[in-house]
Amino acid sequence: MRLSPAYLLAALVLFLTSTLGQSVPPGAPMPHTSDVPVVWAPNAPIQGVSPRPRADPIELQREAGEVLELSKSIQLDFDSVSQGLLPKDTIENLKKIEKLSKRLRSQLER
Repeated sequence: MRLSPAYLLAALVLFLTSTLGQSVPPGAPMPHTSDVPVVWAPNAPIQGVSPRPRADPIELQREAGEVLELSKSIQLDFDSVSQGLLPKDTIENLKKIEKLSKRLRSQLER
């Protein structure tokens, strides 16, 4: 049995019109487009969001130097740990390194 092109076209149109209204679930809230005017402005800044301040390169250098100095002191502390001694400020220095590195990473990701 061979179907005519007109029959196939009619079946396709019928199928598409039956699925047209199914894109929104029943009971879903519908936006009121007439209440809020929409204006398209390419490359316009988003309202209500202030631009992120740029990272200060001098501050980044200072913090990176501090991480370097702390890591050097940690290396010396771990030499003592291998001998069974733990300097009291080792844990605090590790916490400072972690805090500084998180701050540096967040500033560089901006």
